[in-house]
Amino acid sequence: MAGVRIRPGDWLILGLGLALLAALWARQAGSLEGRVIIRLDGQVFTEASLRLNRIIEVPGPLGPSRVEIRDGRVRVAADPGPRQLCVRQGWIPPGSAVVCLPNRVAVENAAAGYDTLNY
Repeated sequence: MAGVRIRPGDWLILGLGLALLAALWARQAGSLEGRVIIRLDGQVFTEASLRLNRIIEVPGPLGPSRVEIRDGRVRVAADPGPRQLCVRQGWIPPGSAVVCLPNRVAVENAAAGYDTLNY
């Protein structure tokens, strides 16, 4: 059997396929990054990455709520609400949210959690 020749059209299809795979991988990698969505009065106040450690002040009607992002985790560190329920929740698990009702602030940890574990 004679050697198989690769024609210019074959190289084109191979290149386009590899480019498509690279684009899909880049899109998927970006969607898995942990994100925090902070809402004030039901409207998106800000979105932030879990990669950068920082504190975000959210000006609610009772006063500022302080949201802390540290080491890939997020929590409500301080809130002017009388019962401090959202502060007591601690670090918000991936895919969960905390709502500070008197101050109308909601913090959502939009990081991808685990659907299943393989071992």
